[in-house]
Amino acid sequence: MAAQIVIFEEEQKRLQEICDRLGQESLSKAIFLLDKNGQILVESGETAQIDVTSLASLVAGTTAATSSLAKLLGEEEFPVHFHEGKRDNLHLSVVAEEYILTLIFDQRSSLGLVRLRVKKATERLVEVFRDLAERQASDPGNNMFGEITDDDIDNLFSDSF
Repeated sequence: MAAQIVIFEEEQKRLQEICDRLGQESLSKAIFLLDKNGQILVESGETAQIDVTSLASLVAGTTAATSSLAKLLGEEEFPVHFHEGKRDNLHLSVVAEEYILTLIFDQRSSLGLVRLRVKKATERLVEVFRDLAERQASDPGNNMFGEITDDDIDNLFSDSF
């Protein structure tokens, strides 16, 4: 499991713009970008009627289970999953090995359109994550928790005020 990533405002805006655009271009109802731990990074579209926390946890769990199935069959991973329902469909894809792009779409769209638009959006998302990794690697001072020691934590919670 990778370390927690800190996403800065600039990258957050870029991720949000990519997901908003993907929602419009793919005619999807809702878009979610989350990490493999189930933490939501971006949500876009018609999300008010969705239990977002449960959805994120279940998507992360489904992706982990599918990854285990892939390994069982000798595959590294199944990076794309599609679930078809009577009313809504769910498209999941792994992005940059650590993130899951989730689209909910209905009859207004098609699987072909979603796959095409996801492919293009994934390229842009990977670029943002690559830029973010380079930014953090080139400036370790950006890691706001990097210089906190165990002694600092002990002092923070000590009884002596």
